[in-house]
Amino acid sequence: MENIPTHALIVVADGTGARLFRNTSKTPHVSLRADGEFNPHHLDDDGPAGGRPPESTGQETDEATFAKQLAKELYRRAHLGEFEHLVIVADPQTLGQLRPSLHKEVQSRVLREVAKTLTNSPIKDIEATLS
Repeated sequence: MENIPTHALIVVADGTGARLFRNTSKTPHVSLRADGEFNPHHLDDDGPAGGRPPESTGQETDEATFAKQLAKELYRRAHLGEFEHLVIVADPQTLGQLRPSLHKEVQSRVLREVAKTLTNSPIKDIEATLS
């Protein structure tokens, strides 16, 4: 597994929010520092990317909309040069909704994807998963 560079942006997300971290370690071991949160906003006004199956629940539609919003936020940050390397940790559903919405500029910076729900986990558990 490739080492995560110092200052890499680590996004830990689920369908309802994301925690952002930076790797502060200069060694192969990961050491995370909190770097903010990203929460969904105006879900009813925005809507998900693409169409949704008619049997989708309101919660599923909101989660898909959040994935689209997170992809836009990551593009904004990439475009501003806020990160060169990105690691995404998300539950499988969110990861699957996020991938197709990522801009090529963001996709080219993704070092690793981890399909795991860790949004409410302590930092030590996230570090252990990434090390």
